[in-house]
Amino acid sequence: MSFNPLAERGIPLDRQFRSWSELDIGPYDTREVHPYTRCRVIAMNGIEVEAIMNSHQMARHTMDLGLKQVAAVVRRAEQQQQKAVNWLIPGDESTIANTIGYEQVAVDLTSWLARHEPDPYLRKVYEFALLEDFDHLYRYANLMDLMGEGRKAEDITRDLTEIMPGRPTIFEHRDPHDELRRPMTLEAADIQSVMNAITIVSAEQQTMNYYMNVGNRPTDPIARALYMEIAQIEEQHVSHYESILDPSLSWLTNWVLHEYNECWLYWSWFSTETDARIKAVWELHLAMEIEHLRIACEQMKAIEKVDPADFLPTNGMPAPLTFEPNKAYVREVLERTIDWTS
Repeated sequence: MSFNPLAERGIPLDRQFRSWSELDIGPYDTREVHPYTRCRVIAMNGIEVEAIMNSHQMARHTMDLGLKQVAAVVRRAEQQQQKAVNWLIPGDESTIANTIGYEQVAVDLTSWLARHEPDPYLRKVYEFALLEDFDHLYRYANLMDLMGEGRKAEDITRDLTEIMPGRPTIFEHRDPHDELRRPMTLEAADIQSVMNAITIVSAEQQTMNYYMNVGNRPTDPIARALYMEIAQIEEQHVSHYESILDPSLSWLTNWVLHEYNECWLYWSWFSTETDARIKAVWELHLAMEIEHLRIACEQMKAIEKVDPADFLPTNGMPAPLTFEPNKAYVREVLERTIDWTS
């Protein structure tokens, strides 16, 4: 079933703000949660962080006070959404267990995006970094064994995502110039390609930020060394993926696309979530994002005299993004491209 957020009515902005107790809805159980529910929470936290930072950057690059004011109010609602999502992650989930979740997101999210990428060149971009995140999952799984967590990585990923070597991390360190790819253009690209790119940049950026902040938490020297190495690769991945974005877009165009991307992902999560309590969060936030998208579109029409309907599809969004097993696909990419370099 197609879904067009441009034709829907959301929750008015002045009714979106919640009290602290409403935001702190209680975390999932780290040992009982479905792996893909965990993946959706981790991924959506990254999407919300990217949306907020993009809005902050827009505010820093405009003299238009009215635009700053509108964006500030929307951003306040966005940061509440981020808190509600991020606070679903329990405090008793260890750093290494949380990290296994991050890398499962990287493997199965990137696999889905690559499989549904209509542009052959961009598909190669996804497949190239996929094998590196696949190896990160394998190395962190080994680290979990060494740390004596009393828990296996497979207890977290279950049988949904294979854990085996990918492209060896020692071969992932590259000259910064060799991270840069050919950018797409909004005018020529399929909307699926645009949504895929915003999604992967947000997710990889969140992983980069995660390692920037928690990589120094372990006390074991081997663990600290591993986090330091892989943290540097994640920065490379952000450079790799962000280079495919259209660099010519205005701040308002980027704002509209970010809101559209949030609508797509909240709709995707609502369509596929198995946890009824967390599904209600996705449904609520989708209704909020529909209004954020409407506001961003109205600002673009008023300021740039451009109707976002000129570049957004009016017949519905791409099909929902789905967290699902990709074992056969990853094995095929391994066999075909494990020895690729930049």
